[in-house]
Amino acid sequence: LTMHSERPSHRMYEQWHPLGIVGIISAFNFPVAVWAWNAALALVCGNVCIWKPSEKTPLTAIACQHIIAKVFKANDVAEGVCNLIIGDKAVGELMTHDGRVPLISATGSTRMGKQVGAAVGARLGKSLLELGGNNAIIISEHADLDMSLIGAVFGAVGTAGQRCTSTRRLIIHESVYDAFKEKLVKAYDQLRIGDPLDQNNHVGPLIDKDAVAAYLDSIQKCKAEGGKFVVEGGVLTGEHYSSGCYVKPCIAEVQNDFKIVQHETFAPILYLIKYKTLEEAIALQNGVPQGLSSAIMTLNLREAEQFLSAKGSDCGIANVNIGTSGAEIGGAFGGEKETGGGRESG
Repeated sequence: LTMHSERPSHRMYEQWHPLGIVGIISAFNFPVAVWAWNAALALVCGNVCIWKPSEKTPLTAIACQHIIAKVFKANDVAEGVCNLIIGDKAVGELMTHDGRVPLISATGSTRMGKQVGAAVGARLGKSLLELGGNNAIIISEHADLDMSLIGAVFGAVGTAGQRCTSTRRLIIHESVYDAFKEKLVKAYDQLRIGDPLDQNNHVGPLIDKDAVAAYLDSIQKCKAEGGKFVVEGGVLTGEHYSSGCYVKPCIAEVQNDFKIVQHETFAPILYLIKYKTLEEAIALQNGVPQGLSSAIMTLNLREAEQFLSAKGSDCGIANVNIGTSGAEIGGAFGGEKETGGGRESG
């Protein structure tokens, strides 16, 4: 970036140099994509990478490392440019505390992100945090309900609710609430749960037994706070569900201020909330600690523009007439508040 100088016959410019070493800590749910979009930019900008994948998904990381090693060797790139460390939480802590790693890009829970941010901040390093989401879709009285149903169901049950952009809450206008709830219940009744490699199935398993326990705990806490389940949850048993990690996507009618609704559960639990005015809906949408992805379903242009404005969604990502789930890395990806404030790609 070149600009005029205040001094006569001078010019000044800003230039950027490589940071050196970029540390990448990725989560289990997108074990390749998160590394890829971090590493690609870091490498293009002249840095080297150290990648610590989730200890739950080491094999995909090892496979990626073998592939990139072959590419680098064929193009005479020196060893040590892209590195892999397999390990648990202790390895991540070593990276975050190491002053030789000026930037840590970490994807995971809000709890983990707070620990990473504190450790890196204590040594005045840089951190890029992509943390939890509590994503909502506003279903307006002016929405196309059939289109809205597709976005809501895919957002809530796709990848068994294990995306940071998965839909956790539906904020539905009172005039269409009952009709849309009926559509949801019918759609959930048609879901096929099973082996994710079978293209006929819609919902696969949770990552492990700990995730199942968190799912069951959230259901109980929701009921204890007064949540009414219109589609019941539970763990599936039988020959095809022997891992014990297959669960039923469920739906509960709740209040937005329930403690469990304010918390992100990484599982296919969908909360229904009723609203009267758009201003109320936006306040409900924004009324959680997280701020990653959001959406409004409406055919009313004024509603859409208000949702996208400074008076609308406070999330890093705002969608109109499409669900919350997914990431387009052609644009900057990230969120606000307890989602961490980081931006990747774009």
